[in-house]
Amino acid sequence: MSPPAVNRPQMLVGAGVIVLGGVLAVGALAIPANAGYAGVGPNFLPWLVAVALLACGVGLVWQARRGGFRAMETPSGAAHGDWRSMAWVAAGVLLNAAAITRIGFVFSCALCYVLAVRGLRLSEGKPAGSVRTTLVDAAVGLAISAPVFWLFTQLLAINLPGLTGTGWL
Repeated sequence: MSPPAVNRPQMLVGAGVIVLGGVLAVGALAIPANAGYAGVGPNFLPWLVAVALLACGVGLVWQARRGGFRAMETPSGAAHGDWRSMAWVAAGVLLNAAAITRIGFVFSCALCYVLAVRGLRLSEGKPAGSVRTTLVDAAVGLAISAPVFWLFTQLLAINLPGLTGTGWL
């Protein structure tokens, strides 16, 4: 019996995961290892993620060299990507990054939430949202981002971009 053929696309995915883990490990080398709370330094999490990515990448390559995932179920969902929905989500993330220093963490994250939820609704085949739905989404986005901002700035003393100098908005 001949050995199973190497599944090249799955092999490329595994190699990509290994490269990503390696890049993260190189980046973790630049982070100081000074032990902080409970003996864990700031480089602990990057190293943990790098090792996990490397292990997953090796597993993916190993599996691909033995024929790939032969017992995979047929994927669910549409045959093609929903580019319009992805564009809404990507716009939310990009606008958040672009606006966070101008309008502050709270409002930029709320904007990201509004645009991402619109894209997710479209991906499910639902209407994108009316003015009322958009206002509700904005209120929910503010209700999520404001407490996060306050937790980081007031309790943890971590500086996040704010709209005002008070630390509350």
